[in-house]
Amino acid sequence: MRAVRYHGQKDIRVEEIDAPVAGPGEVLIDIAWCGICGTDLHEYLDGPIFVPDKGAPHPVTGEEMPVTLGHEFSGVVAALGDGVDDIEVGQHVIVEPYVLPDDIDPTKPGPYNLHPDVNFIGLAGGGGGLSEQIAVQRRWVHPINNDVPLDEAALIEPLSVAHHGFVASGANEGDVALIGGAGPIGLLTAAVAKAYGCTVVVSELSELRRQKALDAGVADHAIDPSSQDLKEEIQKITDGKGADVAFECTSVNVVLDQLVDCLKLQGTLVVESIWSKKAELDIHAVVMKELTLRGIIGYAHDHPKTIKLVEEGKVNLKPFITGKIGFDGVVDEGFDTLINRNETAVKILVSPEL
Repeated sequence: MRAVRYHGQKDIRVEEIDAPVAGPGEVLIDIAWCGICGTDLHEYLDGPIFVPDKGAPHPVTGEEMPVTLGHEFSGVVAALGDGVDDIEVGQHVIVEPYVLPDDIDPTKPGPYNLHPDVNFIGLAGGGGGLSEQIAVQRRWVHPINNDVPLDEAALIEPLSVAHHGFVASGANEGDVALIGGAGPIGLLTAAVAKAYGCTVVVSELSELRRQKALDAGVADHAIDPSSQDLKEEIQKITDGKGADVAFECTSVNVVLDQLVDCLKLQGTLVVESIWSKKAELDIHAVVMKELTLRGIIGYAHDHPKTIKLVEEGKVNLKPFITGKIGFDGVVDEGFDTLINRNETAVKILVSPEL
């Protein structure tokens, strides 16, 4: 079968590899769509990061470069391995793409996303969504309603990141949520906050992204902090109180500072972005406002609730799909667009059928 393989920094190839089979306790999935993630871009530009380097195989998969990419994907069940009897061939599914030891049970309480050996399918081995098929352990496979279009279903994985961040914020219906940055995670965080009844304010330099947030109905206000005083606008919206919660989705220090400044007394700041460098934080401001600072990574126990939001129509993922390509366009049409013209795209999906 064909697959998109990572061989190292700026070295991605479409190759023929052996098709997988469903082993005991596994589900074989025909891939429908797979999204290109910011993590994939980091691997392409600066990696290997999550991808195990040559000579350093991952402790769970035993794999090293090259690996098949792709961890945001949807598909249709093609076959069942021995012992799998609670899912059917032909069922639509998405995958919670964790690579974790076999003794980790995601149905039990606990932050399994923080396990020291955690990694992801499509980065640490175990196949990937940028292929024709994948075999995945049943514990990570989530059935979805067949009425949910499979292209939209591919966005449930990043939507679960956003959901995890929202839960960490402790926000409630009626709160004002300030989103710093309207890239993919920022927009999806706005969608979750809106679904849970918050008033959503997006701060974003790009006019195209601000308009996307408004057109998609996930933001009540979209502010350009380069031409408007963000704190002043937040004060107007909140009658002088400040935002209840804020979400940092850019890894830009100026944005971090602005969010601290705009939060109410005893507000909560959630950092969702991955920082490749140390940040400077005004700790005195955090102390004097008694702010709560939370970091999040991935998700844990979020997929069922996230799927429910989509199935019930509380989150519409269609507006965030801005491109569809085949394997041969992954680098020139996909990665290049997201790296060099990222304000023109939110989520680019890849299909083995194109």
